[in-house]
Amino acid sequence: MNVNVTNEEGVCRIGIDGEMTIYTAAQTKENLLAAMADCNEIEMNLAHVSEIDAAGLQLLALAKREAADSNKPLHFVAHSQAVLDMLDLCNLAGVFGDPVVLSHA
Repeated sequence: MNVNVTNEEGVCRIGIDGEMTIYTAAQTKENLLAAMADCNEIEMNLAHVSEIDAAGLQLLALAKREAADSNKPLHFVAHSQAVLDMLDLCNLAGVFGDPVVLSHA
């Protein structure tokens, strides 16, 4: 799992590449919180999340909460099919408040 960060004038674009599972949760949490600390606004690209489980979903919820507590807008974008499937399974797409594109499958 890789966390790629670009910071342009206080707007962080965070890309997650790989799995967000119980096996990568501790390192992912550390990387995400460090990346979010120096931002005024955050856009998290989930296009390359290959696998996500409940621990990964908890990390997304943690990121949303931390951003809200710091008064920083956080937007999840480009959800991978794995992320969409997990959000659908848990009926949480509306909870995060970000638009998602659902495929007709």
